[in-house]
Amino acid sequence: MSEQPNAFPAPSEGMAVTLFLTVSDVARSRRFYSEVLGGEIVLEENPCTIRLANSWVIMNPGGGPTPDKPDVTLRPPDGAATVSSFMNLRVADIQATYREWTAKGAEFLTPPLDREAELRCYLRDPDGYLIEVGQATGMLHGHFARKT
Repeated sequence: MSEQPNAFPAPSEGMAVTLFLTVSDVARSRRFYSEVLGGEIVLEENPCTIRLANSWVIMNPGGGPTPDKPDVTLRPPDGAATVSSFMNLRVADIQATYREWTAKGAEFLTPPLDREAELRCYLRDPDGYLIEVGQATGMLHGHFARKT
C-alpha cells in the first residue's frame, strides 16, 4: 500500500468535510473501506485516512479523554439496534453497486428497495456503523419522501 499524503484533506482555503469513525481494528476497517467500497488509502494509520469518492473517512482506535476533549471517550458502536448517525452514499446505479459490493463481502440488511423518491438499502461496516446506499429516482422529478 502506498500512502498518498498530497491527497490528505487539508484545504488551502475554505473547508473540507471528513467523517471520523472510532474503530476497533484499523486494518480491518481500512480493508473494508478500500477493498469493498473502493476508497483510496491516503494514510494507512495514525489516523487511517481513506478518500471515498469526493469525501474522506478517517479511522482511529478509541480512547479516553485528551486535553482538547477532556470529558469525551471515543469507542465504536456497542449495539446494532440504536443509531444516532450514519453515512449516506449516493450512487449512480444501485443494482450494480449492490451486486459488486455483495460479491466483495458486504452484507446488506436488505436488497435495494424502491422508496418512490429513491432506491435504497443499508449495510454495516466491520464495527457496525450503518451505511445507507441510495440512488435518486423519483426525487429527480420532484417526487420526494412523504412527511411522517
